[in-house]
Amino acid sequence: MKYRSDRDSLGSVKIPVNAYYGPFTGRAIKQYHVTGQKAHRYLIESFVMIKRSAAIANMKAKALDRKQGNVVVKACDKILAGKYQEQFVVDMINSGAGTAFNMNTNEVIANISLKILGKKLGQYEYLHPNDHVNMSQSSNDTYPTAMHMSVLFALDDLIPIIKKLEVSLDKKSKQFEKYKKIGRTHLMDALPVTLGSEFQAYSASVRYARLKIESVYESLYRVALGGTAVGTGANTPSGYRKNVIRELARISSLPLKPATESQHALQSRLAITHTSSVLRNLAVELGKISNDIRLMASGPVAGFGELEIPAVHAGSSIMPGKVNPSLAECMNMICFSIIGNDTTVAFAAQAGQLELNVMLPVMLKAVLDSTDMLTNFTPIFTANLIAGLSANREKLQANIEKSPVIVTLLAPKIGYQKSAELFKESMKTGKTIRELVMSKKLMTKKQVDSLLK
Repeated sequence: MKYRSDRDSLGSVKIPVNAYYGPFTGRAIKQYHVTGQKAHRYLIESFVMIKRSAAIANMKAKALDRKQGNVVVKACDKILAGKYQEQFVVDMINSGAGTAFNMNTNEVIANISLKILGKKLGQYEYLHPNDHVNMSQSSNDTYPTAMHMSVLFALDDLIPIIKKLEVSLDKKSKQFEKYKKIGRTHLMDALPVTLGSEFQAYSASVRYARLKIESVYESLYRVALGGTAVGTGANTPSGYRKNVIRELARISSLPLKPATESQHALQSRLAITHTSSVLRNLAVELGKISNDIRLMASGPVAGFGELEIPAVHAGSSIMPGKVNPSLAECMNMICFSIIGNDTTVAFAAQAGQLELNVMLPVMLKAVLDSTDMLTNFTPIFTANLIAGLSANREKLQANIEKSPVIVTLLAPKIGYQKSAELFKESMKTGKTIRELVMSKKLMTKKQVDSLLK
């Protein structure tokens, strides 16, 4: 491989001759080999939009030469069109405050700009990553802004998918609305419910969790851009903050606004922790639903056997014919991971010190990993598991008839004491409550049928 020599304040760095990144990135990729996961596409897009908007705002303030500014805009447009994605090589977890990724972006844009100008890669005397591309900016205000934008883009992907899951659960609730089943509390038999009402409760759980996710949007619209290093707006021209955020809102189609308190916007990651927590809450609900499906589908002989799940693949490598709740199990694992990601975010958020929280990359990775898993898998979970569930109506009815706990429904007619005696007798003899009540002439068949219908 051929190399060129790029220089920064620390000296010269060997860079692959055709690479559009520069010396800071060259040093960073040697230091931050962490996850093997490169920058998320929404992080790249967000950062490039920020750089483009900054160039326009700086030109408007006459702080940036128009020729240089326009070429930066053109370079950004090329990246936003899908080019040069492979040049963003810094690990998703990198330096504190995400400085390494910010500089990766600055250098790529600078070198694309140099190419447009007819200059050689690395000839930064004509257009510099820091002096021109990063003008009026700091990693400390650009990365938090890009975080909010990236998460907003990710949530926009996720919300419609969650709504489709709600619809599928609603359909199942209607399909099963007349299917009575034994309820369970403490995993023990309880009063009957309908399978439909059970699925309606699942739909409600998902809906309430989704509404909580939607509630975080407003806080994410408030961005730190323009605050530069410590929230004071140092080294920015007059009117820059207002203009850069207005331009960024336009190009991103997000209703972005300046953070109410600039210093707070650098110190605190409250909007991100809130987002992470509501994603965790959704995961908790989805995990519970998955657990219930696994229980109700257990069997086919020695388990509940109330639900039948679609066979998406052979369940066992050794037991022929076995059908496992594999998709529900996969959703469980995703939910566990999201809960873990939320813990990461919580620890990272409280680790901020004085004027800056530097743990931004790991927080963003955790949140985007959570949204990506849900966005990728929930459509499969919805279409290939929820939509394909069927009920064993005979088993559901048999469980009601056989369970002695339904004597609870008779207690207002025959009294608590007599009901308790019947419960014990049913457990001892194996006779159903219906059989015992009829044989002892405690109630008429019509009365029993009306209570147990």
